[in-house]
Amino acid sequence: MKILLAAINAKFIHSNPAVYSLKAAAGLSGAQVEIGEYTINQNTDHILQDIYRKQPDVVAFSCYIWNRRMVEELIRELPEVLPGVRLWAGGPEATWDAEGFLEVCPEMSGIMRGEGEETFCRLVTYYIEGEGSLSGIRGLTYRGEDGRIHETGDAELPDLDRIPFLYRDPEAFENRIVYYESSRGCPFRCSYCLSSVERRVRFRSMELVKKELNIFLEARVPQVKFVDRTFNLDHGRTEELWRWIAEHDNGVTNFHFEIGADLLTDRELEIISRMRPGLIQLEIGVQSVNEDTIREIDRTMDLERLKAAVRAIRGFHNVHQHLDLIAGLPFEDLKSFRRSFDEVFALEPEQLQLGFLKVLKGSKMYEKASEYRIRRHREPPYEVFSTRWMSYGEILLLKGVEEMVEIYHNSHQFEQTLRELLKRYESPFDFFHELAVYYEDRGYHRINHSRMARYEILREFLKHQGWRELVFDQCMVYDLYAREHLKSRPAFAEDLSPYRGQLKAYEKIYGKQVHVEVFLCEDRPCYVLFDYGRRDPLTKEAHVEVLH
Repeated sequence: MKILLAAINAKFIHSNPAVYSLKAAAGLSGAQVEIGEYTINQNTDHILQDIYRKQPDVVAFSCYIWNRRMVEELIRELPEVLPGVRLWAGGPEATWDAEGFLEVCPEMSGIMRGEGEETFCRLVTYYIEGEGSLSGIRGLTYRGEDGRIHETGDAELPDLDRIPFLYRDPEAFENRIVYYESSRGCPFRCSYCLSSVERRVRFRSMELVKKELNIFLEARVPQVKFVDRTFNLDHGRTEELWRWIAEHDNGVTNFHFEIGADLLTDRELEIISRMRPGLIQLEIGVQSVNEDTIREIDRTMDLERLKAAVRAIRGFHNVHQHLDLIAGLPFEDLKSFRRSFDEVFALEPEQLQLGFLKVLKGSKMYEKASEYRIRRHREPPYEVFSTRWMSYGEILLLKGVEEMVEIYHNSHQFEQTLRELLKRYESPFDFFHELAVYYEDRGYHRINHSRMARYEILREFLKHQGWRELVFDQCMVYDLYAREHLKSRPAFAEDLSPYRGQLKAYEKIYGKQVHVEVFLCEDRPCYVLFDYGRRDPLTKEAHVEVLH
């Protein structure tokens, strides 16, 4: 008897902690449990072929909004190539629509609802040892021999210390993100989030957490991403773990935390201020600055404290901050969202993530969708089309803004150019909006452009605006060389012929592993050195010096 845990991830760099946790929880029986990881970018037939070659007797899919359609397709096809295979699913997208899932997919045996470790252990015993019955396993919605759908009671929530460590061989996750869970549950009630359903927070013991993190440090894992919903709920625990991470820094591993910035204490900020640049990065959900919106979605947030904390961390120059906004929330029209965008952009996060409301089954937002006049995709990921406050056309406008923010802000490839450009705008949102319209009007938004093409399009946009100043070309040249030692010179860069003698002299001093560029400052040449052997640990830009 072989059981296959199948995960279809959004990207290759991702791993799926759920399937590793289930396999680890299976204990000795785990020898008959195999893991298959795939991505949504793979051809479904290729995944089908791989599963067939593994010849499992049972396949259990980890199901989320990003892979539900592929999972359904595979469930329909697998019995054709593996007659008699038993098919199961778990994960949030299966849990909150268990009966509906089974009705849509008559090929399935059942669903494991909620936290699956205890349920899966008993399911493994049922299949491998032939003991017990499905009706005696808590946490299942299953199809009986009579064809009817049955549901057992909810499974008990496991003690987190009883769940084995997932990553027995960290080196096998080279070039992939490792996910780590030190707590489960969330005390907050945000109406769009399924984490609010289980409000009791449970923690893994600090002794065990440190022991397991040390395994990652010894393996020099590039990044450990904590999946705790709000990491800094317990201040004593947060301080202790951040101090421990700082004291045991191996100079390589980066730790990612999702936090409530408004909950940060002065002591926690002081610990952060002394960390190695790049040791940690923080993801902070703002979602909106509209007070009516925040109140309506049952979100607890002190916006002014959040802003103060983000600014303080920004001043430390050692932490990558990722701030989130959600478009399509109740009481947020386009004017309100513009204000939210501009206020968050002014905090200068390394990344500003513009997301779109997803109306998830099981959430309070789903229950109030009619009241808010929400129209959404009927299929996963259930993303919003329109609301009482925002039309579909306005959502599309924001989609364009999102793309421009990803390309021209979050990429960090246009730092100096953007800084100079935004001096011409009262609102950063207006710039990204105008650029998005420019892309769409010329059909550029449907094309995957090279990096250099993005610069050329931006130059076209500036010309269209009537801005032809030399300063913009110089900023673009600076941004290009700050990222890499270009093999070919951009067409809009300064002609270096008049400066060959001085450049040769600098080359003798500094060698060829650096680049010296000439910029005109008040019509006089200014020589700037880009050193690629020394890069900023946050932005990855070359170290820059003005030569005299």
